[in-house]
Amino acid sequence: MPAAPAAEPPITHLLYLHGFRSSPRSFKAQRMAGVIQARHPGVTWWCPQLPPSPREAMTMVLDGIAAWPREHMAVIGSSLGGFYALHVAGTTACRSVLLNPAVHPARDLARHIGEQVAWHDPAERFFFHPGYVEELQVLEAGPAAPLTRCLAIIAQGDEVLDWREMTARCAGARIRLLEGGDHALSDFDTHLPEVLAFLGLGAPD
Repeated sequence: MPAAPAAEPPITHLLYLHGFRSSPRSFKAQRMAGVIQARHPGVTWWCPQLPPSPREAMTMVLDGIAAWPREHMAVIGSSLGGFYALHVAGTTACRSVLLNPAVHPARDLARHIGEQVAWHDPAERFFFHPGYVEELQVLEAGPAAPLTRCLAIIAQGDEVLDWREMTARCAGARIRLLEGGDHALSDFDTHLPEVLAFLGLGAPD
């Protein structure tokens, strides 16, 4: 496994990108937000609700972080958010943490065209249009992320994504390959110390 980046400064700005049908109310997003607010209140934290359109999502995100300091920012992405995080890192060259990242979302989400129900609020619905698949293809062809500044946590027990594809995509990154586990990384608290250390923020209590 590649070594952690040497002498990386602590981050001052942290972006969290949730997955498909998810939201800022996801367990991992809430857990990260709580730790940052409690232990590092000076760190700028942003976990936006992403629109269904990948193009609109990335436009919103890149506009929102336009003034962030590249050397002192990082992005965490889960599932589809991990795919988006790779695009953000490719654009900004910032550090990234990928949590069971989607590798071929255009291929995989082509099966989900139509009305979708939000994971954290069944009363909330959105429509995933065919054009969004093309938007994902455009993003996939975007700038390459600096994987030497990337930590990827990948569960072999992921029931949604293929851990082999994720591992291959993250070759060159610092990879934490888990035996078992699940797509949601239900044991996320176990990995928080490594995530925080990677970001230069120490470990939680």
